[in-house]
Amino acid sequence: MNDLKQLLHDNVADAPADHVDVAVLVAAGRRRTTSRRRTAGIAAVGVLAATVLVTAAVRWPSGADHADPAGAPPRPDAPTIRLSDAQPAVEGRDYRVLASLTNRNLDEDNGQYFDGVTDDGLILLQDGPREARSSAKFALLDPATDAKDWLPDPGVGQDNITPVELGTDRLVLLSDNGTGRRVTAYLFDRTTREWSTLTWPGLPHGVEFRAELGPDGRVYFRVPATQGRIPDGGWPMGNGGEADDSNAEGDTFDLWSASLTDANDVRDEHLTLGDVAFTDSSMVWTDSTNGHAGQVHVRDLATGAEHSFDPHAGAKCNLLSFGATDDRILMSQYCGDYAGSERDDRVQVLSTDGEQVVTLQDSGIDGYLPPGSEVVAITAYADGVAGTYTYDLATNRFLRLNDAVGNWGGGAGSTGGARNLMWQTPVNHRHGATQWLGELLP
Repeated sequence: MNDLKQLLHDNVADAPADHVDVAVLVAAGRRRTTSRRRTAGIAAVGVLAATVLVTAAVRWPSGADHADPAGAPPRPDAPTIRLSDAQPAVEGRDYRVLASLTNRNLDEDNGQYFDGVTDDGLILLQDGPREARSSAKFALLDPATDAKDWLPDPGVGQDNITPVELGTDRLVLLSDNGTGRRVTAYLFDRTTREWSTLTWPGLPHGVEFRAELGPDGRVYFRVPATQGRIPDGGWPMGNGGEADDSNAEGDTFDLWSASLTDANDVRDEHLTLGDVAFTDSSMVWTDSTNGHAGQVHVRDLATGAEHSFDPHAGAKCNLLSFGATDDRILMSQYCGDYAGSERDDRVQVLSTDGEQVVTLQDSGIDGYLPPGSEVVAITAYADGVAGTYTYDLATNRFLRLNDAVGNWGGGAGSTGGARNLMWQTPVNHRHGATQWLGELLP
């Protein structure tokens, strides 16, 4: 887990006066998306909730709609919801808990964490380095029995670890010690129970530690290309004493890929981009990231056909998180600070055809779509609305799971199922945290 900078927000502004009911908005979003489909055979996906039919006309935002009160954030060009539209989630009705893990005092020493879930439903548990032990340990935890299968020592020491593949046959962890050395892949054969390592001599130095596993089994890395320029005099001061870096120029990267079986198989993909994500059938990317995203591009991996579209992000929006699954794209953005300590944060959901599905706009939020998931995890930090929320891409339900957020963030690996998600809640006066793995029910 990583210590997260707490966002300081005193209050959250009311929704716009012409705010429309969330059920009407999401129904409109579904009607506008003509290519809606779901991949057959995904584990744990239940029957989709019945669509609510509405006959009332929905007024879509236009340029004139953006004449908001002075100092208020501009409204998105999309059906828009706010945190107050979320329904309280009820355990047993809306979701079930698959596993939980509590660390009472992470300020005092390192702990154990869920790093992701394998394709066959086992949790990769990391027992982090401690004062008395210099190397991380790993186990596969069965959530049904709490039994832990401790794996042989991979020899990662105290390096940062991120999982890129948690399959039924092998585990692949990327390791980086933060000193600029080449990234190392640690591969665990689940049949022989042996670790092996892989480095790629042909991969450029300075590669981003974060990587994506493509449907072709290759690992896709980003190599820094250009970096957005900080304005003369630095960024203006935002709410809570933080820099307001909305309207940033953005960064770009060159895309490279590497084989997980041949150290010499490294390929320059000859593509400069911002963020990149994969579905089972497509690659999706933006022009830049950590700034204005530019266009969104979609490539069909079977045919090579490409199309691009304007996501209609706000004029000042800074892309911070990006994900894709099936025919849905997630863009989580910070779009500036406004009067009354209000931030304009957005979690934007689009179709791969560029249709606006829904945008969550509120103060102090961020969204994340785990690989292979249909469930957007949203964290809210502002007083009165803090907690974990979830937007279900399959049913358009918007739920609030809890009312607290701690100082610690969980793993960002696969959740092991299209309907699963991870979240954390604080314990021991925020010195520790409980990490949860749950499944949304149909």
